[in-house]
Amino acid sequence: MSLLDLLISPAAAQVAGAPGGQPSLLSSLALPALFFVVVFFLMIRPQMKRAKDHRELIAKLAKGDEVITNGGIAGRVTDIGESFVSLEVADGVRVKLQRSAIVAVLPRDTLKSA
Repeated sequence: MSLLDLLISPAAAQVAGAPGGQPSLLSSLALPALFFVVVFFLMIRPQMKRAKDHRELIAKLAKGDEVITNGGIAGRVTDIGESFVSLEVADGVRVKLQRSAIVAVLPRDTLKSA
């Protein structure tokens, strides 16, 4: 009795080595296809949805909106350009940011209450 006989029983080795034991093409592709479907619905699709929602949020920006940036800066939109936005973060203090840096639009008068 060898070490290999302890790991794999001789009966299982004979069945696996029997002729005609080749899996069909359909069954060999089923597992990778199932894996891709699971990855798509758990990872890729939600990311695509978040990106679409962010594009819509950026497109709907208007002067006077109160927003939060990805760096945590809260301010009011004072000027909107094609790719940049000016935020007023305090009285007379304006910061120019890329539009993509905005992550959320706050309800009106949120900054006054803070």
